[in-house]
Order: sequence, then structure tokens, then C-alpha cells
Amino acid sequence: MSESERSTRRPLDAAALARQQRRLQRAPQPPWLHGEVARRMALRLPMIKLQPATVLDWGSFLGAGRAALQQAYPRAHLTAVEPDVERRDATRRAIERPWWSRWSAAAPVLTETEVEAASAQMLWSNMGLHGAPDPEAVMSRWLRALAVDGFLMFSTLGPGTLAGLRELYRAQGWPAPAAPFVDMHDLGDMLVHAGFADPVMDQERLTLTWPDAAALLAELRGLGGNAALDRAAGLRTPRWRARLLALLGARTDAAGRIALEFELVYGHAVKPPPRPRLAAETAVPLDQMRALVRRGRHGV
Repeated sequence: MSESERSTRRPLDAAALARQQRRLQRAPQPPWLHGEVARRMALRLPMIKLQPATVLDWGSFLGAGRAALQQAYPRAHLTAVEPDVERRDATRRAIERPWWSRWSAAAPVLTETEVEAASAQMLWSNMGLHGAPDPEAVMSRWLRALAVDGFLMFSTLGPGTLAGLRELYRAQGWPAPAAPFVDMHDLGDMLVHAGFADPVMDQERLTLTWPDAAALLAELRGLGGNAALDRAAGLRTPRWRARLLALLGARTDAAGRIALEFELVYGHAVKPPPRPRLAAETAVPLDQMRALVRRGRHGV
């Protein structure tokens, strides 16, 4: 595939995905799962020796990681970043809420386009990349925002997420229950192509359980929605929902709970110094060429 034919866009309904992201932004708090992943990602921060003076919390509200960042880097200048004006203003309003303001008073909030180039030594993005139609395009914006030698930490959902639910839908002949997620190896390749260096990727699986099928579906809605291109058109009927609840209810374990797995993918990379551009042709003076030949003959 030529460079002009290469595409990193995911096969999903971008408009549906944007609606879901706006709905989540209007919620009183970010999803519980996002906070748990932020806590797990913060456990990796001590492995990084650099103490950044400037930190960008990319997708701050839904990322739910600001408290962890403030605890890890109490002296850093921490800025929240949201993708657009609507979500930026929603985050500014969220700062005034009691549960947020106790640890985030007067936090600056910018849109992605308001972030200055090379302005941060660290960029943190928790559970936001799977909400992007084009992950590599987001990575390119991350690279622009970081200074040379600045480091990136991010987390996202991997393709093992909701595998049990996908199997259930396939068995019934139903369209997919969620858009596909990107494999961690592909994410690593995207980081390199975007310009990052030394990418490190790893993953873990987290099993969540619920007391019943209704609670499971309610939490899944709180995490987003179905933006798959091949999802069912139109609204589902009450009869279909009752069938889904019954099928999920039949999956209870010995403790009477229903379990689903989530694949969590973590990534870390560094912004390298710019590479010097090489000319298509390089001229070498004749005397230098003769010297190179002599060295070659003498095995130097």
C-alpha cells in the first residue's frame, strides 16, 4: 500500500461516536472504569525519572486522572485539554462542582487547537483514544504539543473488550454490539509513524461483574455506546431487549453475577529531536573520496 493510500481511520460512525462523547461529557461524573484505569496508569509514573514542569491532561474530564497527576507532580503546571469548545466549556463548568473543585480549583482548560506547539514536557491521555475516529491523527496532535524529549502516557480499550458480548451477538446473528478497537501492536506502529520514538506497549485484562443484566447494560451505556458501522438500524423493540436480558442472565456465574472482560492497553513514547533532512544527492569532494578509498584499502 502506498503512503497516499494508507489510512488509519477506524471503521465506525464518527457522528454517532461524537454524540456519545458529548453525552458522557454531560454526566455528573466520568465513568467509574475511567477512574480505575487512571489509578492503574498512575502506578507506572514512578518508573519515569523526568519530573515534568508542564503537563497536559488530554481529554481531562472523561479521563478522570487529574487527581492522580496532581499527586504525582504537585509542582507541575497542569492544563486540561478537551477536543472542542463545547467540551472545554463543559469541563470548565465541571470544575465548579464540589467533587471536582476540592482538588482542581482554577484549573486552566484549553481546546486542542489552543494548545501551543512544544509547550509540554508530559502529555497524559486516559481512556480517550478509543473515542477517536483516527487514532494516528490524534497522536500527531500529541506530538506537536510536546517539547523535544517530552513523554507521552496513554491508555485505551483494546480489541479483547466485550469479547463475551460480541460472541453472544454473533450467536444470535445480530450486528456487532460495539465498534472494533485497535490492537496494541497497531497502536505502536501508529506512534512511530506519527513521529514518536521508543514506544512501549502493554496490556492487561480486567473482568467486571454485575448482579443482573439490567445493571450491566446501564453501565455499558455509561461508558459510551455502539458506533459500529454495521450496527442495527433504528430502535430496538422491547421484545428484543427482553431477549437480550434473558441471554445475559443465562451467563451468571456460581456467585450469581454476570462477567465481561475489558482489555486495557497502555502506551508510552518519547518525542525525539527532529531528524535532519537528507538531500536526494550528496556531493563529496574528490580529495575526501580518495581518503575514504585509502582507509578502505588499509582496513581503517
